[in-house]
Amino acid sequence: MLHRLRLKNTGPAPELALDPLAPRLNLITGDNGLGKSFLLDVAWYCLTRRWPQEVNPGLTSGAMALPRDPKRTAEINFCVDGEHRQQQDYNCRYEAEDEAWLGQRGRPVNPGLVLYAMADGGFAVWDSARNAWKQKGSIDEQDKIKAYVFSGREVWQGLPNSDPRMGWLCNGLVRDWANWQREGESSEPFQQLKTVLHALSPPAQPLQPDSLKRLRVSDTTDYPTIIGLGDSSPVPVVHGSSGVRRILALSYLLVWAWQEHQLASTLLGKDPARQVIFLIDEVEVHLHPSWQRRIVGSLLNVLSELNQATSVQMLLVTHSPLVMASVEPHFDPNRDRWWDLDLHPETRRVKLIQQNFTRLGDANSWLRSEAFDQDDTGSLEREKALKDARRLLNKDVAVAPTDVEAMRTRLTQVLGSVDPFWIQWDFESTLQQARQVIARGAAVEITEVQDMERRLRQVVSDTHPFWKRWCSYVAGQEGRSL
Repeated sequence: MLHRLRLKNTGPAPELALDPLAPRLNLITGDNGLGKSFLLDVAWYCLTRRWPQEVNPGLTSGAMALPRDPKRTAEINFCVDGEHRQQQDYNCRYEAEDEAWLGQRGRPVNPGLVLYAMADGGFAVWDSARNAWKQKGSIDEQDKIKAYVFSGREVWQGLPNSDPRMGWLCNGLVRDWANWQREGESSEPFQQLKTVLHALSPPAQPLQPDSLKRLRVSDTTDYPTIIGLGDSSPVPVVHGSSGVRRILALSYLLVWAWQEHQLASTLLGKDPARQVIFLIDEVEVHLHPSWQRRIVGSLLNVLSELNQATSVQMLLVTHSPLVMASVEPHFDPNRDRWWDLDLHPETRRVKLIQQNFTRLGDANSWLRSEAFDQDDTGSLEREKALKDARRLLNKDVAVAPTDVEAMRTRLTQVLGSVDPFWIQWDFESTLQQARQVIARGAAVEITEVQDMERRLRQVVSDTHPFWKRWCSYVAGQEGRSL
């Protein structure tokens, strides 16, 4: 597992630290542009010694980190556990002349199986059985295949080998799924795929493989289809919605990575990895709220069930209040942590804080929390109107009835008829106007007093303290009684 990650003079702040990282779940929140994806890219580098874009230049993300100030030393310090539980500290410095991050020579600690799901649909796999460093004579060298790094398209269509004569590094979702399905019920990958799909989709819409299907006369590809959507007619996987395709890709690559790792371990006479580290950027991307509410818990269960003897560590980025609320039943402070990137209001510097995880109950409460820093859960127009309305209600000076009516008209444009603020508005605006009537004393026309009393009876009970005050005022008016 990754125990610690410290950055100096690289990234969005002069210094950042994830220290100590939790052994199971690490939630990372923060506004756009504060460095969440960057932290995952650096974590991937620390575990694999390669930047995603370095392995696959076709990616639009995962580029190598660079110093903030070229004149100062830039460092990445981290601590990682290997397969044999040896804990080791590393320190990498950026060398401008080499245009690379350089650390101590030799074979790094073997982190097991490392997976990285990127927000744009890309995916990366580092496999201790297929990508590990090997000793050749007295020299430690990494295999020719540094890692398996997919663009979004390559997840589906396959990852080609740099040498065309060597075939494919990965067949891709379409071909592998079809091959597994043709093997029938005896196919372990296909059974595992069905299990993962069922776990990651909502109970009301469980995704299930259906028959293989040709789509065009000119295309001899057998495309997998799924049921569980809409009217339950089979839908080719390539025609799935963005959210469904995200779940299909996650499910496929989890199964593919584990199956290929097991096969490679068997061929090498080694035991499978005892630890899996999963980095996920924007886990909720494209997902409907009903899917967001179950994705993290489902992933934790799925990864644990791949191999009961395997420990799982996750670094998970989210922008979703629903995801944070959904984690509450699963969050264990002894094994999990929540990290929040924020912008200091005065220095305008990015800060990374380990926040205390408190069960807030629902998505609205999380939206107002330190994770998302929102004052209101509605539209910006609603938020501003409510602030102005409260300011109007709290005025000590007399408020003209026309101003009250104008504010009410404005509120009707941004509030629904059942918005809870209407109760507060009707109550406080009526009391405010009643106080102004009392302050005017005997100068008030009797019809205005009667109208005010009618309105008061709609919002104030006979036992409310203000009602007694109002009755005293009315009783003091000449020729007026209750």
